[in-house]
Formats: sequence, structure tokens, C-alpha cells
Amino acid sequence: MDQSVAIQETLEKDDNCVIAVQCDVLFDDITESRLLGLVESTHQHAIFIYTHRRMAITAEDVSLEDIIPISLDFAVVEVSSPDELAVVGADTRVRVSYLEEELELRLPFGSHSRLFLSEVNRAWSDVCKLPTKTPHFEWINKYQKASKGQGVGKQALAPLSTTLTKLNQHLKTEKSSDKKGSLEGEKGSNSGVNKSRVYSNADSQAISSREIRDDLVHSSSHTPSNKAQILTMPQFNLRDNLIKCELLKNEDIYTYLEDFSFFLGTYNVNGQVPKESLRPWLSCTPDPPDMYCVGFQELDLSKEAFFFNDTPKEVEWTKAVSQALHPDAKYALVKLVRLVGIMLLFYVKKEHAQFISDVEAENVGTGIMGRMGNKGAVAIRFLFHNSSICVVNSHLAAHIEEYERRNQDYKDICSRLQFRQLDPTLPPLTIMKHNVVLWIGDLNYRITDLEVSNVKELIGKKDFETLHNYDQLKRQIDEEAVFVGFVEGDIDFQPTYKYDTGTDKWDTSEKCRVPAWCDRILWRGKNIKQQHYQSHMALKTSDHKPVSSLLVIGIKRVNSEAYKKTFEEIVRNIDKMENECIPSVTLSKREFHFKDVKFMQHQAETFSLLNDGQVPCQFEFIQKPNESTYSKPWLTANPPKGFIAEGGSVDIELEVFVNRSTAPDLNSGKQEIEDILVLHLERGKDYFIPVAGNYLPSCYGTSINSLCHMREPIQDMPQETLRQLADMSLDENAANIEKPLDIPKELWMMVDHLFRSAIRQEDIFQQPGLRSEFAEIRDCLDTGIPDFLPGSNHSVAEALLLFLDALPEPVVPYSFYQQCLESCYNASQCEKIISMLPRCHQNVFNYLAAFLRELLKNSASNRLDVNILTTIFASLLLKSQKKQDLAEKRKTQEFFQHFLAQTSS
Repeated sequence: MDQSVAIQETLEKDDNCVIAVQCDVLFDDITESRLLGLVESTHQHAIFIYTHRRMAITAEDVSLEDIIPISLDFAVVEVSSPDELAVVGADTRVRVSYLEEELELRLPFGSHSRLFLSEVNRAWSDVCKLPTKTPHFEWINKYQKASKGQGVGKQALAPLSTTLTKLNQHLKTEKSSDKKGSLEGEKGSNSGVNKSRVYSNADSQAISSREIRDDLVHSSSHTPSNKAQILTMPQFNLRDNLIKCELLKNEDIYTYLEDFSFFLGTYNVNGQVPKESLRPWLSCTPDPPDMYCVGFQELDLSKEAFFFNDTPKEVEWTKAVSQALHPDAKYALVKLVRLVGIMLLFYVKKEHAQFISDVEAENVGTGIMGRMGNKGAVAIRFLFHNSSICVVNSHLAAHIEEYERRNQDYKDICSRLQFRQLDPTLPPLTIMKHNVVLWIGDLNYRITDLEVSNVKELIGKKDFETLHNYDQLKRQIDEEAVFVGFVEGDIDFQPTYKYDTGTDKWDTSEKCRVPAWCDRILWRGKNIKQQHYQSHMALKTSDHKPVSSLLVIGIKRVNSEAYKKTFEEIVRNIDKMENECIPSVTLSKREFHFKDVKFMQHQAETFSLLNDGQVPCQFEFIQKPNESTYSKPWLTANPPKGFIAEGGSVDIELEVFVNRSTAPDLNSGKQEIEDILVLHLERGKDYFIPVAGNYLPSCYGTSINSLCHMREPIQDMPQETLRQLADMSLDENAANIEKPLDIPKELWMMVDHLFRSAIRQEDIFQQPGLRSEFAEIRDCLDTGIPDFLPGSNHSVAEALLLFLDALPEPVVPYSFYQQCLESCYNASQCEKIISMLPRCHQNVFNYLAAFLRELLKNSASNRLDVNILTTIFASLLLKSQKKQDLAEKRKTQEFFQHFLAQTSS
């Protein structure tokens, strides 16, 4: 939720909240939550401090407490010490000072907090660049003496810097007692406390803005191990980026390898609570590992966890893990990330915490429509010394026959899971853009082509090598369908699934599932040796057994002396050549044409940039005049910017992808696949790259009204007719067009197929389909060939959801949205609103509601209920043009439930 919206509502017309962040303010022995907003007015900036409710949505949720002007009397430094990092994990602690007062804040670690600090830093730097031009901040006065009745955010304030004074009284007390112990502190070689300078007004006048910026960087707990990464920060220019490039290229000169042990564990807990100690699993090594990466799947199988991503079991299992770590070392929890029931915990020995940096966590759902989080992955990436590491915990599609869907899940995770970089202008990092990738989880690949009895016989003989030949994952890796470049250790333990819960007996249920190695651990990278790979039969909480692996990984550490020499040599060389030559490149291809572009179907072409000049060069695709981005929204260049060493080259991929936001104008012919990219060389010339193609119109992204006026497939319709239909309002009919259909024929084909073939299908609308089958279904709907829908029932169900999601105007038009929210608890009012919809929209709504009621009549077979269908369909049929908050989502579900409840009658 973007809480800057709430702050913006408290501001006057000409003032703007640039960014907001929630934080903790540290007072004495207590911590109080506050909302900070960076506010800009007439090119001046100030930090507004608000008290707030748990989640600020409107101005009524916040109350302005204090304002800190960003002037020459202002400073901000990071004061997190290595010891603090070990205790609080990834949070960031900063000290803000103004005049003689100081305020200590704790921000949640992550890209948003870093972006907030970056914006504050930029505003402060702008002031420091012009020390003689003193801002007066008259605009702040209106917030200090607001008239009555202006709202919560505009009430009269306490005296300026009240909050700062409150903390400063505590700091002065602290400082007087600190003097007594200062001598002892100086004797310690590693006290874990960072000294940070805060500049007074007089100091600020005497120190250049660059020195102030350098001090900020130096006080930010950066260690020699990540000096190269510091240069990626936005304030560094081309010269510094060239230095960074050369440093990375010469990394072998100033780094050396040191071995560290990583314990990897994965456990599908089947929705259970911890019932036994996890020590047999997590403390099975003689020596304590340096790192723990512990993954869980199916942490919570309840509907609350699925719908609202909220579960008490997160705390219970985290506590169980913390209590079971190796007793001969102390560990810090650096990061926890969870998506529904998929959770990943990352611990380090406390002595290593200071060498961990750039911690980021992301998740991606691969459930129905590629969004639901019952399947998918969570990941944590970080730098350890000078090595970049990414840990992925995934839960892939179930069922023995769905190996292609598992392959697709893997590819989706690799392409969609991305981490933002320190420099927000740089493209995000993908999983594979790391030195080391560690992949754990319930991958769900099964054993096939053997009867259950034969599998159990091989297990009884411990002939795991023969059994492994029938493993789906091994076969898919051998075919290079998934996990290309990854390694898995030899499996010499029995399958980890499926057992009767609480026992070591194989599944005795009616389904009698074939035993399988669902739970796996793989890795990718150099200098990695596996010490063990095993299951842990002693744990009986779940129908899976946990698995662990101990890897010894060679991590790159920095030799400070060698680094210094390398750095100085690079700077000398760049000084020599900087003004001698203009950069130049040769493009392997100058024009691009994409043929037959279709909805949600990737097309890509690659070209090379060869640096044929005499200096390294920096390239970037830049915006054209009067355009906000470098390309049309359906076109992406990857990478969009970068560096090329002298004589080097880089491959650039141009990708075309039409989604629900870009399809409507392309369907109607208002937009075409046509653009010109401008490739700019820093200190060099610009290159113009034309991109063209033809788009095949689709029912996906076409309005209900237009489709109801098409009796032929959309690709048989003249382009001019499509344009006329798109321009036609919901309430009018074109004079030369015959009476419209009651509902779009494409919608009828999908629903009719599901009604006839899938009304009792288990997990319908919960199990995703295959992308290849969706493409066949889309082509059938758009061309009329063949005259029946191909693909599985799950693929048709997902195609239906994607169709509804891509509608330019939802089934319940945007103009009715507010009325629906206001009437959501009144069934008769809800029905009245539906009766007021345009005829085609009303027909579609009633048709879908009737179909869903038929599904509910067969819930014993398909395992659907009102809550599941409401959660899936309400957000598709009843949308807001703005992002919905949780309260609105619940109201839309309440509205839609009235129409599903009619099934009982």
C-alpha cells in the first residue's frame, strides 16, 4: 500500500509528497511507529513526521506531529553497527539531525527504505551544492498554524522539533554516562559501534557537498568487500561507472577464495504445527555451519492463509527453527520471506553478519493465472564479502502427470522473479545473475513408468541408482528442459514422499501414491563441494520427510592492499584516455520487424553492440522528446543500459509482449507495432533503431460490447469495423450493424466447454493450465479454427479467467464500482445495480453467475466452495481503476456472494 497517498491528502495544493516510509522512532527504552513523508514545495524539501494508524489509507489515518526542514542545518547518517545487524537482521538504523537536535530512526531494510533515503540524500545534496543560497521554508508555516476544521493532518502542531528534542534529552543522558566507559571502549579492537559525524551549521559552510556525501557513504557500514558495489549508487557518474566496470573485470587480482559452509534444508510440513524438535534435521552436522537457508512448503493450508496471506504458523515454525540451530554457535536471523505457505529463513553466524549486504527478498506466484500464491517461489539474494548469492525456495505444481506444468513453473520463476538494484535506474537482477544460486523446495517431480510395487521393491533393496532413472526431474534435466547448469548430488536416501503422517509407513490411503523424491536441493556456480545430501526419517510431523544438504562454497574475499593498487592503476589509465577518444560502437542489425504478434506471446530478436572505439563506453536507450519512457509499453530492451569494455561486445534483446493494458488499442487499430528506439552513447552519438511489426487482433483485450457485435471471429473482421466498434459507446448501436449477440460467442465457447466437460473436475479454477495450450485456445477463439476448444479443462478454465481479466471495461463497468461497494450488504440493492448494467454486461454477469452456481452444486467432486469462487471471480468482474485495498476487496466479495448464494434456492 502506497501510504504517500494519505500524506498527500493532508497537504496544500502546490505541495507534493515525493515518497513515504513507515519506521520506528527510538525514544529512551521504547519504540514508537511513525510515518515519514518527504514533502517538496517550490524546490525545497522537508521531512514530515506523522503519527498514524496501522496502515495509512486516507488523511484521517494520520496526524502531523513534526516537520524537519532539509537545509544546511540538516544531516542524516546511517548508524547501524555490525552487532545491531546481527540482532535486528536487515533493518536500517539512521540518525537525523537538525540544528542541535537528533532523532534516531529504524527503517525496514529493503529497496523502498533505500529509495526513501536516496531521495532524502538527493534533496540534501541539492542544498549543499548551493551553500550561499539559504532556503527560508516559509511554506512550512501554514502547517504550524492551521485553522480549525481542516482535517486531522492540518491541525495545529506542537513546537517545531518537539520530537527531536524528546530524543535529544535521552541522548545527552546517554553521552554523559558514555564518557565514563569511553576508555574501555577504545581498548576493544572490535566494539561493533560505527562512529558517525553530524555537521553543525558552521561545519556545513566549510565542507564541500562532495565531502559531505563521502562522509555519508563512509558512515554506512560499507566494508572493503563491497567497494565495487558502492560505485553503482546513483550519485556516481560515468567515470565512476567505468572504474566499477574495470574493477569487476579485474576482480581476480584483488580477491581470494575462502571456504564457508552453507546448510540448506527443505521441508513440506503439510499444514501441521511443530510437534517435535527439528534438531535431528538442523543440527545433524558435527560442526556448526556458517549459514542456514531453511525452506518450508505448505506451512498453512487454511483458506485465510491463501486469501489473505496471514498465518500464525509463521511464528511457530520460525521459533522451532531458531531453537534447533546448531548449539555450538550463535546465529542471527537476517531475513524471512513468505508467500502463503512457502517460507524461507536465512540465518548467519553472528561474526559473519557484518559482511552481509544488499539483502533483498522477492516472491512470485505461479498458481492460477500466474498469480495465486499456493504455488510459486520465494527468494533471498545478498552479497557475502564479494560474492553474490541467491537462494530460492519453490513449490511447483502437483500431480504425477503434470511434469510439463512443473517445467513451466520453473521457467516462470526464473523469468518473473527479479530483485531491484541499489541504483534504481539499473535493470533488476534475475536469479541467474548471481555468482551462486541455491535452489531448494518441494519440486513435486515424481517417479513414473513403474508400478508402486516395483518402486517399493527397489527401495527395499536400496537400489536408488536404478530407481533414479525413472525420476521425472532427472529426465527433464537430462533433456535440458529445466535447471540447465544446475547440479544435484547423488541421491542415496529413500524417497521423501508420501508417508502416513506420524509414521515411516508409505501412503496407505485410497490413492496409494507412488513414493517420490519430491523434495530436492540443487545448486549452480563455481567452487562448490557437497558434504552431505540426506533425508531425515526421524521427523514424522508431515507426510513428507525433510531433506538437508551441506555445501562448502568458495567465497570471494577482498585483499585490501591489492584492491587499493588495482583501483589506483585503473584510475591512472582512465585519466590518460578520458579525453583522447570519442566512444563508438557497431550494431549488428539496425532494423527490426516482428511478424504476427499475438496477445501474451513473447517475441524477441537479438543484436550485438561491438565497441570498436578506443575507450570503454556507456550506452543507454533514452526517451524521445515528449515521451516518458524510452519505448512503447509493449517493447522492452534488455539490458536498457550498460558498459562495454574496449574491444568488447554485448548482446541486446528486443522483446515484444502485448498484455491486457496494451491489447485494447492494438486490437482496434488505434495503435500499431511501430516505434523508434534511440540508443545513446555517453560522450558519443545517438543511433536510431526502427522497430515495426503486425499485430493479430484478439478477443483478449476487446470489449464485451464490441465482441457482442461480432458474429465472425475477430481476425476475419475488417480493421475499420474494429475501429468503429471500439469507438461505439455502451448504449448505442451502429446503424449499419445487425442486432448484437446476447453474450460474446468466445465467452460462450469457454463456459459451454467447461459446463459439459469440467463441472466435476477436481481443482478446477485452482490448478493452472499450460501456456502452450492457452495459445491454442486463444488462436481457436480468434480464428474460429478448429470449431472446438483444444487443451485440458484446466487450460480452458485459466483461458476464461484471462479473458475476463483482459477486458478493457470489466463486466461490472467502472462507473458502477462505488455503488456496488456502498450496497454490498444489501442483496436487493445488489440485484438492482446489476439490472441497471448495459444489456450485454448484464447478460454476461448473469450467465457467469449461473455457471458458477452449477459448479457449486458439484462441490463434492470439484472441491470448490463459495469463498474460493468469490475470491477468484469478484476481483475480475468488479474492478476499480485504482488499486484496491483489503477493505474494498472484502466488499467486492460480499457483493458477489449474494449472486452465488442463490444456489441454495
